[in-house]
Amino acid sequence: MMMEKMRLNKYLSSQGVCSRREADRYIEAGKVYVNGHAADMGEKVDGTEEIMFDGQPVGRENTKKVLLAMNKPKGIVCSSKEKDNIVDYLNYPERVYPVGRLDKDSTGLILLTNDGELMNEVLKARNYHEKEYEVRVSRRITADFIRGMSQGVFLEELGVKTRPCKVKKVDAYTFRIILTQGLNRQIRRMCAYFDFRVVTLKRIRIMNILLGDLPEGQWREVTGRELKELKGGMSHE
Repeated sequence: MMMEKMRLNKYLSSQGVCSRREADRYIEAGKVYVNGHAADMGEKVDGTEEIMFDGQPVGRENTKKVLLAMNKPKGIVCSSKEKDNIVDYLNYPERVYPVGRLDKDSTGLILLTNDGELMNEVLKARNYHEKEYEVRVSRRITADFIRGMSQGVFLEELGVKTRPCKVKKVDAYTFRIILTQGLNRQIRRMCAYFDFRVVTLKRIRIMNILLGDLPEGQWREVTGRELKELKGGMSHE
């Protein structure tokens, strides 16, 4: 299928292969080929070319976009470059990639897709998309802890203050937190600031997509009204 020419990194992103930034790194490393030659940074394509990404063909033959919701088990990583990664674990017949990440020790909802545009929209920090987590900590939760977490915490190692967020106590050792950003190990770092250690961390919602009773290690397709509401929520940002 021929289309208007676009930069190769944007094309790879639109195919759900990776983000534009990651595409640039692969191109620079000589791991992307167009019609048999190593791709040049900034090269433009129209979709008719033979494109190879890290040894795998990329094309528009399979145009069906899929979005999967999975309950990630503990011990599985979200980087496709490492062993025990979520892509290999899922073993889905189409090439899909995780939207964002959950660290190795965390469980719960993660989305995977081959729709690069959808992936980019969900990941844009400026869109303030909500993600909700249920967290169990090592000692009794105090009112000061809930207040401090909700007001935002300066994470010295990252050099940034977290955005104000909603935090609600569930029981003596468990709370729920709704974030609109996704800093590296954010919740664990925030808890550590107040000398609390995370025992378990599970993501239970991304925007309107709920984990529900999906068993750990299982996945389902996001379709119909649920998918429409997700895209509708992004279009109003």
